[in-house]
Amino acid sequence: PATCMSSRLKYVSLGVLVFQTTSLVLTMRYSRTLQGDGPRYLASSAVVSAELLKIAACVLLVFKEHSYSARALNRVLSDEILNKPLDTLKLAIPSGIYTLQNNLLYVALSNLDAATYQVTYQLKILTTALFSVAMLGRRLNVYQWLSLLILMAGVALVQWPSEAPGVEQQKELSAGSQLVGVGAVLVACCSSGFAGVYFEKILKETKQSVWIRNIQLGLFGAVFGLMGMWVYDGERVREAGMFQGYNGVTWTVVSLQALGGLVIAAVIKYADNILKGFATSLSIILSTLISYFWLQDFDPTSVFFLGAILVIAATFLYGYEGKPAANPSRA
Repeated sequence: PATCMSSRLKYVSLGVLVFQTTSLVLTMRYSRTLQGDGPRYLASSAVVSAELLKIAACVLLVFKEHSYSARALNRVLSDEILNKPLDTLKLAIPSGIYTLQNNLLYVALSNLDAATYQVTYQLKILTTALFSVAMLGRRLNVYQWLSLLILMAGVALVQWPSEAPGVEQQKELSAGSQLVGVGAVLVACCSSGFAGVYFEKILKETKQSVWIRNIQLGLFGAVFGLMGMWVYDGERVREAGMFQGYNGVTWTVVSLQALGGLVIAAVIKYADNILKGFATSLSIILSTLISYFWLQDFDPTSVFFLGAILVIAATFLYGYEGKPAANPSRA
């Protein structure tokens, strides 16, 4: 029954990951292109709200872990966060990078359709792999190197300019914003790769719970996010407040973004890389279909499909475990 339970948890966490990834991308895209009355919500404030929500969720999870004892919660938080300032400060680096990355994702989805964004963002597999090799001394097998080449080819095809009739005027309009969107995704991929590997390194070096680590990340994230909001949107916040332009869709985006980190933490615990590959692939397919049928901001070409298939194949190939070698990777 234990194995049955863990395999059930595996697939539940997989399902939740597919749902979270797809719905976050689509609602974020929808919220950034929605023509509503009044001002549009500030992306920088949505990033801060998501961090605060994530902290609250993690505190609740730690509270539950300590069988709902307020005294135990208080002790753990002060011991782990306040009394170990150096450990906590280590997380300022990945946290600052994650905050930058979250802001970039809003820039990307204001300028790219959901499907193109989803496929291009898979380049983070490449950056994560390269940072793992450099920082953790991990060794990649032949399949993994091959998958990284296929991944690059797939993303290049997805970005290939389409030559469909009647797209000329639209293309001139969107060429600049396409470039901004792709640039934002590429920087987000690099920052995601570095911060992810750095965070993994910290998790492996210390014995703290993932939730405590997420609270530390969230605290710095909220501080950096508030600084970013003040610098970029200070004027507008003073005029109309931090929550201007918020509506149901905005809060959905914020909640999904806050839950994202927690879902990934659960998936790392219960599922393996291949399952994460499945989740990514399903999410790309769903995003493409919904972008086409529901948001109607995306016209797939045969080149896009070829690129998307290559990216999906590369994702699986990267997670594929060949016959175990005599000397396993030094992870």
